[in-house]
Amino acid sequence: MTKQDSIFPRGQKLPTEWFTGDAFLHLLVTKDKNHEFSAGAVTFEPGARTHWHTHPKGQALIVIEGQGFYQEKGAEARVIKKGDVVNIPENSVHWHGASATSKMVHIAITNYKDDVQVTWLNPVTDEEFEKVNHL
Repeated sequence: MTKQDSIFPRGQKLPTEWFTGDAFLHLLVTKDKNHEFSAGAVTFEPGARTHWHTHPKGQALIVIEGQGFYQEKGAEARVIKKGDVVNIPENSVHWHGASATSKMVHIAITNYKDDVQVTWLNPVTDEEFEKVNHL
């Protein structure tokens, strides 16, 4: 798929404090007086992934392009691909991102609790990432 074939533009590069590799956010909906959530299209280039993190009121991911992984701490990683929906429970330690060989784009719908929507933790190690890429 070329960049022109994607539904949404790549958006702004996300910070390396929270992501490994090249990840981008195109914001779709921001929290305001009508919405207690934000929504954005997140593009992960091959090998890009979030750090381990939590959401105090949960998150939903809708994969719209490519293939990647979702993993909760202490559980096996699962492959996610176009058309998959991931419902992430509140305060669940997890990560998600592209596979080593495929770009992945998902819509992230993230709820707020007060003014907090995410707590960032440690990076996913290269060893952890290599292990899931053999699924």
